[in-house]
Amino acid sequence: MAEPANKLDTSIINEWRSIVTLIVFVFTNINVLFPFHIPIYLPRYLSDAAADLFAALKVAPLRRKHLNGASKTFVRFSFPMNFVTAPLIADLFLLAISAIGRDEVRGGTLGADHISPLDIMLFFITLAYIAISIDASGVIRWLAYKVLLWGGNSGRRLFLYLYMFFALLGCFIGNDPIILSGTPFLAYMTRVSSNIKHPRAWIFTQFAVANIVSAILVSSNPTNLVLAGAFQIRFIDYTVNMIVPVVITVVVLFPILLYVIFRQETLIPRTITLHELPEEIRAKKPKNPCIPYARGAAEEEEEIHADDEKGQLLELAEIMHPFLDKKSAIFGTFIIAVTLIVVLVLNAVKPTDGELPVFWVTLPAAVVMFLWDISVGWLGRKETREIAHNGRRELENGRTERAVLASPAPSVDCALPESHPQTRPRDLARFQKPNADTANPTLPTQPAVDHAIPALAEKGGALGDGPGARPLDGVLGNGNGVDVEQRRATTSQDKTTLVSLVSDAWAWSRETFPTATSVLSLLPLALVPFAFAMFVLVQALVTKGWVPVFAYGWDHWVNRTGTIGAIGGMGFVSVVLCNFAGTNIGTTILICRVLQAWQAIHEQNGTTISNRTFWATVYSMALGVNYGAFSTAFSGSLAGLLWRDILGRKHIHVRARDFARFNIPIIAASMVVGCAVLIGEVYITRDTQPYVPL
Repeated sequence: MAEPANKLDTSIINEWRSIVTLIVFVFTNINVLFPFHIPIYLPRYLSDAAADLFAALKVAPLRRKHLNGASKTFVRFSFPMNFVTAPLIADLFLLAISAIGRDEVRGGTLGADHISPLDIMLFFITLAYIAISIDASGVIRWLAYKVLLWGGNSGRRLFLYLYMFFALLGCFIGNDPIILSGTPFLAYMTRVSSNIKHPRAWIFTQFAVANIVSAILVSSNPTNLVLAGAFQIRFIDYTVNMIVPVVITVVVLFPILLYVIFRQETLIPRTITLHELPEEIRAKKPKNPCIPYARGAAEEEEEIHADDEKGQLLELAEIMHPFLDKKSAIFGTFIIAVTLIVVLVLNAVKPTDGELPVFWVTLPAAVVMFLWDISVGWLGRKETREIAHNGRRELENGRTERAVLASPAPSVDCALPESHPQTRPRDLARFQKPNADTANPTLPTQPAVDHAIPALAEKGGALGDGPGARPLDGVLGNGNGVDVEQRRATTSQDKTTLVSLVSDAWAWSRETFPTATSVLSLLPLALVPFAFAMFVLVQALVTKGWVPVFAYGWDHWVNRTGTIGAIGGMGFVSVVLCNFAGTNIGTTILICRVLQAWQAIHEQNGTTISNRTFWATVYSMALGVNYGAFSTAFSGSLAGLLWRDILGRKHIHVRARDFARFNIPIIAASMVVGCAVLIGEVYITRDTQPYVPL
């Protein structure tokens, strides 16, 4: 649909509201790139009054009294300014100064010019639920484990197999599930290998290939959904045009990664030696990681023993002994396969009386998958609750043992009565005597720990004195016959609040429906307000004349450089803007509006754009916004932020400058190959006839 003539008027950019709109847009995107917190100081009496009000209404528990009656005059709160809050605040500010109004908000939420944000978000979130549910079944980690076995001891063969595995899987389920499961797997694998000195080759390769192959299917990335909707591209046509450049990029990029970018032997060794997993661990049944406390004390032990043999053994168990729910994996694979086939068929048919919203297919499929997860959880609730209960008890016992060892050593004079069979001096001496070959004291026997717990409980009832202190209820139940549930029941009547009820309900749901709750917590729901707010901001640029200005600039570039210049220029601009225009989603929204205005300019002038040049521009943008996710900034995509956070939890901290340094040669090689193939493709398949909008 062409833009009305008045929307192509660039004279309005001189108005103060137009100037402010552009400034707000720029600063919002800078904020997305560099998030921060704003300190807010409130008077103590207001904070206390609000806390007391919520406590009186049974919304929150009673606030703690200030020690010795002393308190600060003001209370400091930190307000986050990030990719969620910054665009929303920008929209509210523009509304306040009347720079935007109802039309911009409506166009940015319900849709305008063939871009329907509501339909796009519903489609993406519902399909994401199915994909993440498949990941929660453990099938991706299990397949990665099989690939690890096929690779054997050859480092380069394993690198190739994992590269192909992530590429094939990412084509169908997108980049997010690959990052959710593949990133922890690689973090563990590289840590338990004795001759991989740094994981960068493996983790950067996985992140790059997951984003490259997400360009093949429209359903794999919300950027593809925006682009296909803006230019009314059928899903099958999009895939036909994108599959050749993407596949050739994947094929050519591998030797570049192996022999040029990551050629050091310490990164991809010729032979890989993994530590052996003991048979007693293999004999144990792997537990569903979606169940809370399923690993017991193992996760904290990994943190404590991150650099020793015990930590490596725990990490090795994660990759060599993975959990797999076969029934859920098969059912989920069937659901997503049927869903994608139906979406492609219905989209290819394209009804003449209006295009069917694709979420009409994915929403029922997601509901079916959700009901399956709920049913599986309910039928197995007895086992999952027992696993969670035992794991929590094991975790608390482990914390208690470490607290006892960290506390001052008791003297023999302070021992319990001599008559007790477990309080002989030689037992108490074990708290004091260190090992001969290590600085860590020897672990006390379990009976000694059990008798030390009540003394600790009398002093405070918690481990530690900081905000992370944990109650000893579960441990006390183990040693004194008082169960944690009984202790909570005795105090629940006078401490029940809305917060506690919601917390208890969520804890109960996690133990009863572990897969469903885990998937819901992993859904990229933060993408929804971000995308809507960015749509509104870009719509403001349209109505304030800035998008037509950009479109005129693009038109001059294409007139001077032709089709090849259109591919190269759009590929470069889209990659760069992914880092400075609100991630690759914000970039796609902005560039789609610019190209729509570019098309309207030619219609208004009575000139035409050739089929070859127009589609070359569109598909080079598709390459850029997908490949641009791995360029110079984590915020180039939400997947980049997720990837960084997962690695951080696995003790792999990627600095911003390292992210840019290692990704620049990868993105340069990928874009050169992809754009070169696209040039050949459009010259073979597209003619010079005028482009006619669908």
